Amino acid sequence: MQTDELEHLSNEELIQLLLAQSEQLGKLQAAFEQLKAEYEALQYKFKHNQKKPPTTSKNSSQPPSRDQKSKKPKHHGRKRKHGPPAGHEPHVRPMVSHPDQVVELHPQCCHTCQAEVRQVEGRLVRVNQITELPPSSAQVIEVRQYAVDCPECGQAEVAQPPAGLEMERSFGARLEATVVYYRQEQHLSYQRTQEALQALNGVVISPGGIDHIMQRGGQSALTQVPAIQNDVVQSAVIHSDETGCRVEADNWWEWVFCTPQAVLHVIRDNRSTDVIREVMGERATQVWVSDCHSAQLKAPAQERQLCLAHQHRNLQALVEAEPGLLWPKEMQILFQYAIHVHHQRHTLSPPDFQILVDRVERICDRLLNRPKPPPQIGKLLRRYQKHRPSLFVFLHRADVEPTNNLAERALRPSVIHRKVTNGFRSTWGAKAYAAIASVIHSAERSGINAFGAILSLFGPPALPIQVRGE
Repeated sequence: MQTDELEHLSNEELIQLLLAQSEQLGKLQAAFEQLKAEYEALQYKFKHNQKKPPTTSKNSSQPPSRDQKSKKPKHHGRKRKHGPPAGHEPHVRPMVSHPDQVVELHPQCCHTCQAEVRQVEGRLVRVNQITELPPSSAQVIEVRQYAVDCPECGQAEVAQPPAGLEMERSFGARLEATVVYYRQEQHLSYQRTQEALQALNGVVISPGGIDHIMQRGGQSALTQVPAIQNDVVQSAVIHSDETGCRVEADNWWEWVFCTPQAVLHVIRDNRSTDVIREVMGERATQVWVSDCHSAQLKAPAQERQLCLAHQHRNLQALVEAEPGLLWPKEMQILFQYAIHVHHQRHTLSPPDFQILVDRVERICDRLLNRPKPPPQIGKLLRRYQKHRPSLFVFLHRADVEPTNNLAERALRPSVIHRKVTNGFRSTWGAKAYAAIASVIHSAERSGINAFGAILSLFGPPALPIQVRGE
């Protein structure tokens, strides 16, 4: 109706008109609410009927070995040639300056006229070096111990063997170290260890002999564990992680505590804070680097650094589940930028570095204090708000890393060992493995390789023989 038409209506007519319009608006509002509810129900059904993004090592803590391997893309037309690309600088094996043996090849006769050329001085045209392993067979050392009666006092004097030739030994230190190396580092079973020793060295050994050697190595390693544990506890920064293992068909946990100088492996039947208390005692470290496992977050430390690699994967899962959300992508970019700033620490002046650190902190505060955040980001947002002081400790301390890769790398051989051997049949086997792993990984921090560290557990080798002169 137009304005002039409304002016000619009486009050009663205006009231009736308003009531009719109000009734019509009520019907329209009810119809709108019904359509809205149906739309939301359809949207919810569509969203929850969609397949969730597959779990991979890039959006969770799943190991890369469990990822679904993609097929190789088909080549259309000419296939790419194998080998280095065109213009690639060739790399050849370097020549050894002092070879062990030299074989000189001189012509004996002319292939054209059959004339003898042995006495003709030759010129060197080509040199090639071949690296080969000599035939290796174990040597059996028979130790004969004699006793004499002293002509002065009549006391029987028995000759004592030198280290490495003890009368209680059946195997030399180097052979024992090889057994432990096969079992511990190469993850060979008892049977495959027997086969390797017989095929490569001609050694026949029983499973009981292997078991005895492993016990000797474990007992020797256990004596070094307290010193390693003390080095870990005294460190200002400790990286820690844990993974599952099987002991006597039960689910146990292998813990690792890492510093730049020492690595401690501990296998226990629980995943609680009791394990950390057992290791740390009454001492608290300055910075504890770990994931968000509740027991790790209770470790005694002045500060904590959350592993940003874990957080990046958790954010990636949210990116794949909710492609329209910007917040998880922004947090990923922020974490990546913070790590980039960390790597520039030694290339920038302290004032310039601090400017970048302040920028990271400001952006983080802005992202974590966003008003009315979407409900999908609630879990991660609450986590980062709660642990805000633990996100960028590495930007304020040069001795702290942004990720927990140090501990994860230390656990990786144990994960492989678990998958290959399916766990430990006895408690002592688990404790021996953890002790030997602690010795090996701590020695590697000092530049000693795994075999050298294992060899140190068994004393000096029997060869070369060194007997005291008479």
